[in-house]
Amino acid sequence: MKMIVGLGNPGSKYAQTKHNIGFMVIDQLCAQHNVTLNKHDFEAEYGSFKYEGETVFLVKPLTFMNDSGRSVGPLLKYYQIDVADLLVIQDDMDLTLGKLRLRQKGSAGGHNGIKSIIASVQSQDFKRVKIGIQHPQKSTVVNWVLTKFDKDAAPVIAQTIDQACEAIDDWCQNDNFMKTMNLYN
Repeated sequence: MKMIVGLGNPGSKYAQTKHNIGFMVIDQLCAQHNVTLNKHDFEAEYGSFKYEGETVFLVKPLTFMNDSGRSVGPLLKYYQIDVADLLVIQDDMDLTLGKLRLRQKGSAGGHNGIKSIIASVQSQDFKRVKIGIQHPQKSTVVNWVLTKFDKDAAPVIAQTIDQACEAIDDWCQNDNFMKTMNLYN
């Protein structure tokens, strides 16, 4: 089994904001794989599909970004999914807008959602799909991540979401994240 978690904040107030890029990727994966997020347990909404016989969970934590681990840790434990089969989709201000970067493991790098997951699963050894949202020029970080993409950025982000979904599908197909990293980084 695999678990793919998109990070974001619940509620229409935060829909389509930079911090919700993980939710946007999950939404697109759901559309592509005909998945409905119809389960509401562990402070998350999630659903699953079969990929060549393997169950793949698509998850949106509903705990707000900074407490994502409160949802992810118990879900992994309940479904007995190894942390090595966890992939988290996150925004990254240190990457240029629309840049995609896959990582096999690593520190939180200042991302509070990742920090929460690391604390909950007691490991940094889970896969990441990072999507660049760029660092703010003038606004504060909080204001930046909680605003929507402007009209110039929207097509770039749409293309990056497509690319992230392709990379995730590639990992599901070949079960070799290093190979996927080499293709998409």
